[in-house]
Amino acid sequence: MSDAPDRELRISKIRDGTVIDHITGGQAMNVLAILGIDGDEGIGVSIGMNVPSDKLGTKDVVKVEGRELSQGEVDVLSLLAPEATVNIVREFEVIEKKRVERPERVVGLLTCPNHNCITNADEPVESAFGVVADGVRCEFCGEIVREDIGDHLAVH
Repeated sequence: MSDAPDRELRISKIRDGTVIDHITGGQAMNVLAILGIDGDEGIGVSIGMNVPSDKLGTKDVVKVEGRELSQGEVDVLSLLAPEATVNIVREFEVIEKKRVERPERVVGLLTCPNHNCITNADEPVESAFGVVADGVRCEFCGEIVREDIGDHLAVH
């Protein structure tokens, strides 16, 4: 045991809600965007950003009170943070813990960076991306997004 003071970051437990752990460092704000959280909802949110992680070097942690994630939210989360775990909490106890899994495709959750893509025209076409090894590929124009997927979120 070291005599050094405990310097571990502590975020209080939540009674009911979701804890998203092992988020890629620096992606917590994009996670909030996926969840449509901008602070006006009146729900409790705790964020730890770029905290030390043995597994990832640094990680982000997001705790959302009174809310469980939809499958669509988990799908996009998996693209931003492939190592993330989603913990469902009820009465201060983790009742379910699951790792995110990358889906085969995501629909309506991302925008295509290709300005000439039909999904960016005023057409009634919902974006669709196939998930490939190094990112996502637009199913309409073939544009591949490899980095900064969070910059292309269609969720508001």
